[in-house]
Parts: sequence; structure tokens; C-alpha cells
Amino acid sequence: MRPIKRLISLDEALSLAMNRTHSVTRVETVPILGGYGRVCAETVISKINVPPFSRSAMDGYAVKASDTYGAAKLKPVKLRIIEVIYAGSVPKKSVLRRHCAEIATGAMLPNGSDSVVMVEDTELEGGNVLIYDSVHPGQNVSKKGEDISVGTPAISKGDILNPSKIGALAAIGRREIAVYSKPLVAVIPTGNEIAELGQTLKPGQVYNINSYTLASVVESNGGEARMLPIVNDSIKDLEKVVKANKDCDMLVFSGGSSVGERDVMLDVLEKHGTVVFHGIAIKPGKPTLFGTIGKQLLFGMPGYPTACLSNAYILLAPVLRKMSMLPLRASATLETKMAKRVVSTTGRTQFLTVRLEGERAYPAFKESGAITSMAFADGYVVIPADVDLIEKDEKVVVHLL
Repeated sequence: MRPIKRLISLDEALSLAMNRTHSVTRVETVPILGGYGRVCAETVISKINVPPFSRSAMDGYAVKASDTYGAAKLKPVKLRIIEVIYAGSVPKKSVLRRHCAEIATGAMLPNGSDSVVMVEDTELEGGNVLIYDSVHPGQNVSKKGEDISVGTPAISKGDILNPSKIGALAAIGRREIAVYSKPLVAVIPTGNEIAELGQTLKPGQVYNINSYTLASVVESNGGEARMLPIVNDSIKDLEKVVKANKDCDMLVFSGGSSVGERDVMLDVLEKHGTVVFHGIAIKPGKPTLFGTIGKQLLFGMPGYPTACLSNAYILLAPVLRKMSMLPLRASATLETKMAKRVVSTTGRTQFLTVRLEGERAYPAFKESGAITSMAFADGYVVIPADVDLIEKDEKVVVHLL
């Protein structure tokens, strides 16, 4: 057994990890829909106007605004209808004085008109229309280039491609977009005590939970997870998997970071790279390992599922978001009261999972090996290292999961 020599604070651990994290600057071109959630790597200048023509924003009648002046409910203006214009069709006639054209929403405005009277303010009378309200020039019209004009950016480098920005690309006819590549993260389960899903458990074995929770955190924070088979607890096998995944931006091991005689991840990192820290003053998740192998980042997460997942939320997620050029995401919080008295460990920051019932937070934590400590929780309460007790009915801030 090799005890962890020194525990560092969570703040120090996060600072050390973030300071060694660099954004991925590789660029790839993808279909615009495939770019959803990605960071744009180019500024896209529009070559067309959007809309490409002035169009009606309402169903109604395209008119000269001056022809409607003075129109009122008791004194309508009568205009002659010269044609009907549908969306997608091209007007054939120009609107002269005292004339108008029936027009659909989105249809091209005919020459000679400068505004549209809503159909609700009109009444048909044979081949004429009675106008009961006046309009001003430009009213109910989307002007050519009003949305995006030629020579202006549709989106900019560094923008995150959300639905509206993808819509802007579609509006100018772009089918593909250059984006920054996702960080490639190898997710590597270790330990002779874990089995792949679908296998029959042998005595002393449990199923591989951590690969799936870690991969979910990777994918939801801008990364691309490469899930690898279970690796035995041996220096030779760990070295082999490290060598085989040199193309990855990050390696994330689960298990093998503690102090047992089979926890050899530390030995591998010391031999091939640099150990930045090993051991954080938090509960759960104390035996967390972080370091570098060349430009590659390496996390050694605790093997117990709750400890592994909670550390993935608080350490892995922000590192991934920096690598992906995504903004750091603060969790939503709410203030409530603790339903029971909670005793904590002085000197270690504790992440206490809780479930919310009414106006109370009930502890959900069972032990570090119980995944339901997270699965059945609505959030967690951060108990600072210098606090050893939270009394019943004491106000707490819950970070929602």
C-alpha cells in the first residue's frame, strides 16, 4: 500500500488542471446540421441579401401607402385589385395609383407598392377592396437585405452553432461550415473486478459503470469519447493502451488511481509523463490523479462510481469545455433547507448528493460505490472543508444535476 503523500484543495486542483489545458485548434468541415453545438472556425460573409427581395410580412394587399391616407372604419378607401400574388410567384404588374395587389405572406412585393394593408383591415367589394385603416411606407413589409445584407457576416468565428445560427447559414444557402474539432478523449476502464455489459458476472465482479458515465460527461461537454475495452491492472497493459492512443487529446482512466498495490496508474504516469497532482481534499473522490504525457492530458478517476462521476462533473467537465472552446457552464441552483442533520469531515470539501422533496433537501448519498447516490439525486450541496456540521433546517444551496 502506498499512501497519498499530500492532498490539495479542490480549487488548487481545478486551477492546476485548467492551467495545463489548451484549446483544440484543429479544424474540420461538416454539414451545417452536424455543426450543432460546435464552435465555428470561420467568419461567414453573406454573398446574398436575406430576404433577396422585399416581401410581404402579412396576408393582405400591396398598396401605395399614400393611397390609404385618411382611411377609417366609417370612411374606407376603395382600391382596384390588379392581380393576386402567391408566395414563390413573381408579380406581373406594377401597382399604380388607386390600385393594389392581393398578396400572401412571404410573397414578393410588386413594383410601385411600398406597404401592405392587413386583410383584417379590408373588405372585398367585387373586383375592388375597401381599406379601413391607413398604413405608412414600409409597413408590414420585410425589405430586401433587412435580415442579412450582402457583404455582412451571417455568423462569426467563435460563435457556437445553435439553431438560430444554423438557420442563418441556411438562409444564405451554406450547406457546410468549418468548425473546431472535438477533443478526442479515450475512456479507459481498469480493474480485474469489472466486467463488460452483457457478460455473466464472476464472483467478485461488478459491471463497468464508469465508462458510460464518463463518456456521457465527455459527449455533453464538447468532446468525442473513444470507449476502450477493460484493461488489466498491470503496468505492461496500461503502457500498451497509452501508446495505442497517442492520437487522443486526453486519456481518462477509471480505477487504478488509489493506493492499493494493484493501482499502478501512478507508476505509468511517473514513467512516461508528469504527475501534476495525486489526491484532492474532497469527499467523495480523494484519490484522483492528473498529469500530462507530452501534450496529452491524463485523468485517473476513482473506481467507485459516485466518486468517479462527481469528479467528472467538477474537474473533467470544465477542462473539456476549455479544450472545446465552449463557455464554462455554471449549474443552476436553488436555496432550500436541509431535512436532516449532516456531519461532514473537516479538512475535505464534501459534495453531498440530495433529493428534493417539497421545501427540503434530503441526503441521497449512500457510499462512493453506489451509483444511485447520483442517479436518485436532484443535485448536490457543497460542504466547505472548514464546515463539519449542517443542522436540520439550515439553509443550503443545491446545485442541480
